[in-house]
Amino acid sequence: MAENIHRFRRLRRDGRIRSMMQETRLHPKDFIYPIFVIEGENIKSPVKSMPGIYQYSVDRLEEILDRVAAASIGGIMLFGIPLKKDPEGSQAYAEDGITQRAVRFVKEKYPEIYIVADICLCEYTSHGHCGMVCGDEILNDETLPYLVKMSVSLAAAGADMVAPSDMMDGRVAAIREGLDEAGFGQIPIMAYSAKFASAYYGPFRDAAHSAPGFGDRKSYQMDFANGQEALQEIAADIEEGADIVMVKPALAYLDVLKEAALHYHMPLAVYNVSGEYSMVKAAAANGWIDEQRIVVENLTAMKRAGARLIITYHALDAVNWIV
Repeated sequence: MAENIHRFRRLRRDGRIRSMMQETRLHPKDFIYPIFVIEGENIKSPVKSMPGIYQYSVDRLEEILDRVAAASIGGIMLFGIPLKKDPEGSQAYAEDGITQRAVRFVKEKYPEIYIVADICLCEYTSHGHCGMVCGDEILNDETLPYLVKMSVSLAAAGADMVAPSDMMDGRVAAIREGLDEAGFGQIPIMAYSAKFASAYYGPFRDAAHSAPGFGDRKSYQMDFANGQEALQEIAADIEEGADIVMVKPALAYLDVLKEAALHYHMPLAVYNVSGEYSMVKAAAANGWIDEQRIVVENLTAMKRAGARLIITYHALDAVNWIV
């Protein structure tokens, strides 16, 4: 045996030294937990395609918020499901809209919980698209004022951060200007900057009742084959004033996340989306994988690739598995 061989295994010999040598560590504050809030009363409705995930009416939010508070995670992300929808998505920016009421409830009952409000019209429009529609075309510039109204409305309700997920060009600049003019200059923007047109979103659309009524979202969400374009999208959002930039989905796009971490010295988020969650749950339910080990490995890979924040449906379980 050559004398100059590198003995890497010396630092893997037992759990004590492996723990000291570990380069990437997960912490509860890394996680943001998505919550679906639905119009109505006394509702805790299971999302069939997402085992363990529910739609909650405001009066039953305490059931999940108690768990969030006990877990001491970084925060929550709220998605509202209105009873009535229209072409303009008017419930997205209504003072008494479902998401606004949920934000006020959380802020009053759990002031310590950090609230991120998703900014998009798809859950609120009758056509299910993320912007205004003319015929079969999703309009870009005409959509921006509605996203601004939604952002200002949710900031006024008490949201700590807004997160535009619509993928309209120029929306970060418009929202930043709108928030500043309304006196919410302290509210940060977490932009869904590199959001790909992905098959991994299927279960979410069940949970949020947000499937498009016609066509698809490929004219505004990114082609999953493109990496350099993702970096351009991220750069544009940074220039427009985003405080945090995001890559979505996570697992199939860790190369994009890593490239973004190398290119931009900005806080990065990643969304561990519904399809990724449901695949793990399905495989675990069939006994094909060890759920705990897979989840921790996946989340660690996201952080290792550069994510400062991880939006994940696994959050409340993962805090018990990373200790």
